[in-house]
Amino acid sequence: MKNLDKKELKQAAGVLRAITHPLRMTIMKFIADNQPVNVTKIYKQLKLEQSVTSSHLSILRDAGFLISKRDGKKIFYSIDSKKIDSVLKSIGKNLGLK
Repeated sequence: MKNLDKKELKQAAGVLRAITHPLRMTIMKFIADNQPVNVTKIYKQLKLEQSVTSSHLSILRDAGFLISKRDGKKIFYSIDSKKIDSVLKSIGKNLGLK
């Protein structure tokens, strides 16, 4: 196996941990299907508590998977597909895939 870029791989692993939680995966799917979407719509449609939704959105945002834009008092979320592509490429590169 080729030399692993440990820093890059560790970062990718941390990012993947952010989305492997079942509820975060559900939230990501909902955002992808409805983007841009605000927090209120997310928690109402998924029947979640606002605080739970905000907590999971924060984890996803910190991992770089979400793009947030403010419009007045509302924050709208969309998926950062470039980040997802980057993580997948990093994993593939470290596994010797093209």
